Amino acid sequence: MNLLEVSNLNVRFQTPEGEVAAVSDLSFTLASGASIGIVGESGSGKTQTAYALMGLLAKNGRASGEVRYDGVNLLTLSEAELNRRRGAEIAMIYQDPMTSLNPYLTVGDQLTEVLQFHKAMDKRAAFAESVRMLDAVRIADANKRMGLYPHEFSGGMRQRVVIAMALLCRPKLLIADEPTTALDVTVQAQILALLQDLRREFSTSIILITHDLGVVAGVCDSVLVMYAGRVMEYGDAQSVFHDAAHPYTRGLLHALPRLDRAHADAATTGGTTGVTARLNTIPGNPPNLLELPSGCPFVPRCIDRNSACLSPPKLENFAPGRQRACHRLIDELTDLDAPLGVG
Repeated sequence: MNLLEVSNLNVRFQTPEGEVAAVSDLSFTLASGASIGIVGESGSGKTQTAYALMGLLAKNGRASGEVRYDGVNLLTLSEAELNRRRGAEIAMIYQDPMTSLNPYLTVGDQLTEVLQFHKAMDKRAAFAESVRMLDAVRIADANKRMGLYPHEFSGGMRQRVVIAMALLCRPKLLIADEPTTALDVTVQAQILALLQDLRREFSTSIILITHDLGVVAGVCDSVLVMYAGRVMEYGDAQSVFHDAAHPYTRGLLHALPRLDRAHADAATTGGTTGVTARLNTIPGNPPNLLELPSGCPFVPRCIDRNSACLSPPKLENFAPGRQRACHRLIDELTDLDAPLGVG
């Protein structure tokens, strides 16, 4: 059963320079207990999608379409109705934990406030439940740390506190917006493992927003690739990673550092084995959303473009559970990860 059904979501912002189309005709579903990764470069519409789902768009923004959560269209709810659901049923982990926590209040005060507001708990019960949740996110000596302020925690520990706060009311849906961006690789792995454990323990559905396909590989069941506010490719994570069907997805995957490619590069260039000779990138930059190309938004950067790409491609099914928006046949796309020749 689907917990979330997003249909033809559009997000527009009115600016002095004109209307900005941040998200265009976005559709996807998320089953109870499942996880989906939304990936793409900065400016692709990932975070604005999350804000639209939460009803947190800036004052100059508006969302249209349908966002059905548990059968209810969130876009039609009043602010008061949304407030009752936010935090209690739908929670969000923001990019920077330091800006998500009040520096003037102890962690304990901020955690207990959530339960007092949404669950009408008394302070003693809210304190005990908050300690249990800090234990659940692997914060040692949780009872003592309830009295500390955010600046007394490391970056990784602050992120754990934010995750604990998001999970206090056992939400059915958790939106994580770049939850590991500011963390080192070791802590990043711990946080991702923690999200997996919490998903299993609480049967929480997760939307993971990131620019890093490697992060999605370890956490998500399905993946939605966005560019310039539009869906380029959508499908189960294993299929997308093993057989990407869009030039943009292939470019993102090719940009990931890989040990096997490092060895091949070294053999080809005569360099030291295991040292990458180059980092692969997608040439060019994402487009200005005020001046999008008339056809495929990726066409200025696409190595597989042809004259057909000057008209907008439709997002179409090409295999069970998979969609892509591209005029080229899959067999015509450049294989960026073809084996390198050894000279």
